[in-house]
Parts: sequence; structure tokens; C-alpha cells
Amino acid sequence: MADPNKKPKRMLVVDDEKSVRDLLAEYLNEYGYEVTCAANGQDALKIYKEGHFDIILSDLNMAPMDGLELLNQVKEMNSDAIFIMITGYPSIASSIEAIKKGARDYITKPFNIDEIKVKIERALLEKSLHGRLKNAQGIVWALIISIPVWLILGIILARMLME
Repeated sequence: MADPNKKPKRMLVVDDEKSVRDLLAEYLNEYGYEVTCAANGQDALKIYKEGHFDIILSDLNMAPMDGLELLNQVKEMNSDAIFIMITGYPSIASSIEAIKKGARDYITKPFNIDEIKVKIERALLEKSLHGRLKNAQGIVWALIISIPVWLILGIILARMLME
């Protein structure tokens, strides 16, 4: 279960099948995620524009906007968005295209609900580690830049004291 002191992660579940949306929402809520659902890509895009979501779980085949178009639109707004594609009509071509366009993972229906939890947790961990790595790199660069400045100031001060 989720830590009560920690802000829950927000999920956007997009699927044209109400039973799939309801199942995923119920399951993810049990694990402490805050879930919002949409019945198609157009509705999902409107919802996404209104708020922050940590992960988007989206069906591939929907009308009027399919999962790939939703993926494209979301990635234009936020290139770091975590997007997991779900489909009942798996093909190698569609999975490759989804991954090329920025989907983090690809799940086929019927899916194992525990597999989705593992993929979500892995994606969130990777995002967290990536953020920490960026912070560490920033600190390293700050140190690399600041050490020569302090070294030069120290040399100048030492020379002034020697005179």
C-alpha cells in the first residue's frame, strides 16, 4: 500500500472499453495511485492538458483518436511523459512503432494485472533515477566550474599576503 505521507502518483487510463478502464482504475486505486479515466484519445488529451499525470496507460486502437496519435500529442507537450501502450491486437509493427514514438512499454490484452503494476513501478523508478542522475550531473558541473574559481582566488590572495 501507499505511504500516507507521500503524494499519490497520478495515472491517466485511456481505453474505449469501459470494463478495462474500470478494472485498471480499481486495481491502481488499491495500490494508492490516483486514477483518471478517458474513453478515447481526444478526451484523454483534454484531460492531460488540464493536469499533471505521472503515467498514461492507453489502448492502441480507439476512435476518433488512436493511442499512437495520443502518444504523439502528449510527447509534443511533454517529452518526458511516461506512456505505456495497451492493445488487444498485438503486432510486431505496432509495438515497434509505439516504442519508436516514445512509449515506455507495450502490454497485450488479455493482460496480467500484476505485470502492469511491475511495469508502472519500473517506469516510475527509471524516471526517478533519471532525475537524480541529472541532479548529480548538475552538482558535478557546478563543482568543476567552482573549484577553478576558488583556486584562482586562493592563489591571488596568497600572492597578496606574500607581498
